[in-house]
Amino acid sequence: MTELSRKLLEAAGATKDEARIVTESLIRANLAGVDSHGVLRIPSYVQGLHNGTIKAGAKHEIVRETPSSLLLNGNWGFGQVVCADAVDRVIAKAEETGIAAAGVFNCNHIGRLADYTQTAVQHDMIGFVTVNSDPCVAPYGGRKAILSTNPLAYGIPAAREAPIFVDFATSIAAEGKVQAALAKRQQLPPGWIVDSSGWPSTNPADLYEPPLPPVQAKLAGALLPAGGYKGYGLGLVIEILAGALTGSGCSDEVTSSLTNGVFIQVLNISKFVPLQMFKERVDKLIRLIKNSPKAEGFDEILIPGEPESRQQEKRTKTGIPVPESGWITLRTLCKEHGVESEVLKKG
Repeated sequence: MTELSRKLLEAAGATKDEARIVTESLIRANLAGVDSHGVLRIPSYVQGLHNGTIKAGAKHEIVRETPSSLLLNGNWGFGQVVCADAVDRVIAKAEETGIAAAGVFNCNHIGRLADYTQTAVQHDMIGFVTVNSDPCVAPYGGRKAILSTNPLAYGIPAAREAPIFVDFATSIAAEGKVQAALAKRQQLPPGWIVDSSGWPSTNPADLYEPPLPPVQAKLAGALLPAGGYKGYGLGLVIEILAGALTGSGCSDEVTSSLTNGVFIQVLNISKFVPLQMFKERVDKLIRLIKNSPKAEGFDEILIPGEPESRQQEKRTKTGIPVPESGWITLRTLCKEHGVESEVLKKG
């Protein structure tokens, strides 16, 4: 799949470096079991390259900078490229200042947020990343899509225990998960979406106008906020951080489903407390949680990031599953772009 993805993105116009960075992001998402941000995104990226939404070879630039802050113009290149660089720059600043943050505007879809917090954790820092995009979510008490899914991610290092990775949308689910359910011909759990009339639905197709994804992803209905008014409140804050504060614009100003306004923050733990003491306290808290009494029907208590880590271990050995409809789309794109790959011979 790595070979297929890189070849297809290059054939669609991406540079070799862009194809490599984006492919690595997609494959990491699939390995972690986050299929909504994996190779099923390739058709929308190819479409973005063809219609000019994604500008291949675009060079991002620094617009404003202080010792502890950074504002980047992505110039509509690949989001994964500009944000990988933004995180590296913010980490370097946090080495000196203790806390550093960056905003990114004119930025396309950046992929799975946990990727960037993992980079911070590898430098013994706490990472926080959040983005906004086009309207997908109805406000609490509403039925029309006004807010983005507004996901957030935290990465927190530990000592002997595995790091903590929190990564979720403030909507009941990421819109990509609805697309994944549609591709797999699965029904949604109750309470995820409402249709164009505002009625609850479990049919993922009811979220969209025809033609259905992956060809197009224009919404007819709306996702609902997670946790009712609490998810709505969090989503509203993120809309302001990632949209208003970065200059990217809030969801009502977004013109493409690929657009992300991005806010990144990194905390250098050693500037607050001794690093080893912090890590040991995180270890202690993790063990306290995992060894606490289990509720009825539960065999264990998981720490955020554990399900993805286990899935990665499994899929590294067994491979990445791709639903039939998604596979047909990828094969069609390869044929249209003259791409040949070993995986096509097996599929």
